[in-house]
Amino acid sequence: MQKSECSGGTHLKNRVTGNDDQRTSSGTQIKYRNAVQRSKSSLSTSSPESARKLHPRPSDKLNPKTINPFGEQSRPPSAFAAIYSKGGIPCRLVHGSVKHRLQWECPLESLSFDPLLITLAEGLRETKHPYTFVSKEGFRELLLVKGAPEKAVPLLPRLIPVLKAALVHSDDEVFERGLNALVQLSVVVGPSLNDHLKHLLTSGSLSIIKSKIPTYCSICC
Repeated sequence: MQKSECSGGTHLKNRVTGNDDQRTSSGTQIKYRNAVQRSKSSLSTSSPESARKLHPRPSDKLNPKTINPFGEQSRPPSAFAAIYSKGGIPCRLVHGSVKHRLQWECPLESLSFDPLLITLAEGLRETKHPYTFVSKEGFRELLLVKGAPEKAVPLLPRLIPVLKAALVHSDDEVFERGLNALVQLSVVVGPSLNDHLKHLLTSGSLSIIKSKIPTYCSICC
């Protein structure tokens, strides 16, 4: 009888001890999970992005990420880009595997140079594709049509300031396109350009031109 009581007491102690071990193990696991969560939380809040979320700056209300008033998308398009997007230039760009080309909606001979030639000259100051190609190639092709001298000469007083703006531009590629356009125009209009050179090649603009491409500019001048 005493043995059975001792045996029962031993089993009871074992169950109690087992329960204690399980509770200890469960408590250890819970503490470990809590520690991991606290560690992750501290890492996430230590980043600058999280810090900004927890402590937003006053400027965040004025300049949210979805709106960037100084971003490129919020800037109004240039005059040439606006005209091109509205179909004001009667051509479209055809992308080729080797080179691009322009496809005109009507024969070039039937197009009026006013204001198309001036608009294309203004596009020479663009710095993004496709505006750079459309303006450069369109200006060149328009001057190659039959009767181009008669159409271009009356526009010289308005063309020269536009070409001058390209020649004094800080971007070297814009400058090169402006210089090429001036050479193309001089071939077409000939001596009619001489009276306008004093407005184009002022001391300031001429020094800028020579400093960019001295050899090429000497040949062109």
